[in-house]
Amino acid sequence: MMKNKYILVTAAKNEGENLPKTIQSVAAQTIKPLVWVIVDDASTDNTPQILEDASRRYEWIKPIRLEERSERDLGFHLSRVVKLAFDSAADYCRVKGLDYEYMGNIDGDMIIEREFFEKLIREFEKDSKLGIAGSGTQYIVNGKIIQPEGGEDEPSGGDMLIRRECFEDCCGIQITWGWDSTLKAKAKIRGWKVRRFEHVKAIETRLVGSVEGYWERYRHKGEAAYYFNLHPIHVVLKSMGMILRSNPHYKGIAYIAGYLSSLLRRREKIEDEEIRAFFWNKWRYRMGGWK
Repeated sequence: MMKNKYILVTAAKNEGENLPKTIQSVAAQTIKPLVWVIVDDASTDNTPQILEDASRRYEWIKPIRLEERSERDLGFHLSRVVKLAFDSAADYCRVKGLDYEYMGNIDGDMIIEREFFEKLIREFEKDSKLGIAGSGTQYIVNGKIIQPEGGEDEPSGGDMLIRRECFEDCCGIQITWGWDSTLKAKAKIRGWKVRRFEHVKAIETRLVGSVEGYWERYRHKGEAAYYFNLHPIHVVLKSMGMILRSNPHYKGIAYIAGYLSSLLRRREKIEDEEIRAFFWNKWRYRMGGWK
């Protein structure tokens, strides 16, 4: 019998345009979450009203409102918001006496197919060592749906399902530059499988680069590469690959510019020594030699 009990969380900030479609797609799931905690991160648009209406319509939607405003932050602040959401969902289940096997995250601008969570749960049921699973998230670029390339062990952080045992083995959410990158790396270190399933469909409805612009988006990725201690040779090769194959080509320049900016300023790196070693030796992992 399929184990179908999962909790779901979302961090949302000014998602008034996209959130209704996300809510609609989750409400239409063949397997619905026990509870869906959506943290409204001090939105200034109509996000609070959307969540209030949704919680009245669906009793399993539990919104949390943060009043303290901050700039859009894809790093430490987001990690704190996501941790709050997971902690709150777990507390709700504990109080209600509800048990669950999986923990999910979905961004507030995603549309997922009707069998999204059912398909992922089926993959977990096939493999007891599968710790984290997600889709090969599609994006909208110039009005077209694009399926980007990606490694089979790199699911999007915007739509993931995590085995509870794996989550607890990895000590949950760490407050880092990127909670999802940290969790996926820790899972691999602990011997769990992390997989991206292309047949499971999810679409990010926000236009790629529409919030920060391509330059800022990939400069931020370069800064994150430094923070996680990615080897310089890996960074150079990755940036060259972007320059040669990506459109626009300057994404690779922005990426290495972000990395070099952090390097020259001697910015802090993640404190977790396991994670630092993992990213420094990531090329070995890619070659199948990580131990």
